[in-house]
Amino acid sequence: MAIDEREADAIRALAERLTAAYSATRSPAEIEAAVAEAHAAFKGQPVRDFVPILVERKVRAALGRTSTDR
Repeated sequence: MAIDEREADAIRALAERLTAAYSATRSPAEIEAAVAEAHAAFKGQPVRDFVPILVERKVRAALGRTSTDR
């Protein structure tokens, strides 16, 4: 499996985990948008091994904020 496929699989799994974790307070669309935005921040970076972990940290920080914090 290519690195790109592994990363895509990890990002999909991350979105599913975050959707389950934040289902009481966030819509699936909001979570997917946050994941896509965080993932895009790493576009073009040469080292891809830790991108899913870094995306998760960014999204959890963003989703943890209240709507008034934005």
